[in-house]
Amino acid sequence: MAENVEEVATLTDGFNLVIDSLQLNDIQTIYNVPGIPITDLGRYMQAAGMRVLSFRHEQNAGYAAAIAGFLTKKPGVCMTVSAPGFLNGLTALAHATTNCFPMILISGSSEREIVDLQQGDYEEMDQLAIAKPLCKAAYRVLHAEDIGIGIARAIRAAVSGRPGGVYLDLPAKVLAQTMDIEAGEKTLVKVIDAAPRQLPAPDSVARALDVLKGAERPLIILGKGAAYAQADDAIREFVEKSGIPYLPMSMAKGLLPDTHPQSAGAARSLALKESDVVMLIGARLNWLLSHGKGRTWGDSPKKFVQVDIEPKEMDSNVEIVAPVVGDIGSCVQAFLEGMGKDWVAPPATWTGAIKEKVDTNVARMAPRLQNNNVPMDYQGALGALRIIIRERPDAILVNEGANTLDFTRSIIDMYQPRKRLDVGTWGVMGVGMGTAIAAAVETGKPVLAIEGDSAFGFSGMEIETISRYNLPICVVVFNNGGIYQGTGVNPSGGADAATTVFVKDARYDKMMEAFGGVGVHVTSPDELSQAVNAAMDSGKPTLVNAVIDEKAGTESGRIGSLNPQSVVVRK
Repeated sequence: MAENVEEVATLTDGFNLVIDSLQLNDIQTIYNVPGIPITDLGRYMQAAGMRVLSFRHEQNAGYAAAIAGFLTKKPGVCMTVSAPGFLNGLTALAHATTNCFPMILISGSSEREIVDLQQGDYEEMDQLAIAKPLCKAAYRVLHAEDIGIGIARAIRAAVSGRPGGVYLDLPAKVLAQTMDIEAGEKTLVKVIDAAPRQLPAPDSVARALDVLKGAERPLIILGKGAAYAQADDAIREFVEKSGIPYLPMSMAKGLLPDTHPQSAGAARSLALKESDVVMLIGARLNWLLSHGKGRTWGDSPKKFVQVDIEPKEMDSNVEIVAPVVGDIGSCVQAFLEGMGKDWVAPPATWTGAIKEKVDTNVARMAPRLQNNNVPMDYQGALGALRIIIRERPDAILVNEGANTLDFTRSIIDMYQPRKRLDVGTWGVMGVGMGTAIAAAVETGKPVLAIEGDSAFGFSGMEIETISRYNLPICVVVFNNGGIYQGTGVNPSGGADAATTVFVKDARYDKMMEAFGGVGVHVTSPDELSQAVNAAMDSGKPTLVNAVIDEKAGTESGRIGSLNPQSVVVRK
């Protein structure tokens, strides 16, 4: 009997090698949905002191891992079962890659010899082949002695260069494989300098500064890549030293306070149309910036300076006259060193025009944000929440929806970096609850999640997860009874509701109560303010059902033009 105990003590297995590899690389938090063949792996992780958070759906666990990567600059890890669970996690993996969030999706899978012969194994699927087009890199481990190197490669791929999603395939048999414990320890790999600095070429920095010096109406656009870089002090110093107006993209809000005198956020249209030189820092000229051309940019000729770690991003839509390739922290530091003491700020005619437009638009909007209408409109409701964020700048704001997303982005000012988390480049609905959970777990800060009722529907069951882990999250559902509006009518005259209409007077707050959290039903901005302040003070899981006028809102928020309209009507 003693000999058997001694023999077991000299062995390790795939389960323990996965855990040891992750912990060796300071990965201590896992987002997952348990099931065959990873249930025991989650148990063993928890026993080893790791934090393992179990979700109700793999897609939401994946969104949590993705935003964890954005917040920490370490790969967030999502763990799923094979086939259906793996497929559920793929949307989040692709979302992470598109948004440049470091994430690793680890999925159990069927055995290769059965999959390759298509012999009909349990949840049989060639997961590696399916994942490859949707992520930055994909690996499969077939032998326990390769687990350490496989995890190391996944970590490095996720965070180096332009970050992104990585898939790691672990067939069930690998987890059960055993080997000598000392030999197993030698297979572990600690990743050194996973995301090394990439210094910009000095001539590219000089060229960019020369272009900026020659500008009459320069503009800086900060993207979420700038927020991810965590070079906050250097970016602020560069913007302020340059004197150039800046425009933050959605998740870059707060790198400098939205109330900063150089912020052009409230004069976005003027800034884009009238600028002559535009410097992009961690931002891409994709659809969110109208690809750098068209009516959004006006008739004024533009020169573009672009700072990005990915050389292939340059010239993606328009000519970049001054590409600067490198990590953002190093690039911005190089700009500061190259500016010298004789740097001249842009002409006052330009900065003054931006400031005047900002002041005019802010003053015009102010009365609308102070109304106490019943039922609420978006302006009155967000005016109340705007004050809460101003008074609690350390809180994290999660935001998704159509109108709810667009109005919140423009109305609520942010004051600190990486405090606004939203749908990202794809505009994916359903990221809200997973993002809110990871934000609370990774930062320990209170979270305010402002959700459209449609967007909330994608991940609403995760309020049970919020309640189970007793997280300091207040979810506000803007409930107008439908997608865009609650007033749609079935054009056929039939009994079915219109395609964009939900159940009238739905009580989402009762859902939270059912899981032991706090549910509140409000109909006015004053009631909304009281409920959210109480929730943020208490730190208790809370859902506020905020009734919005069903007539408020427009088709697809402010991007309705993306929804093609047919001119053919059949009767």
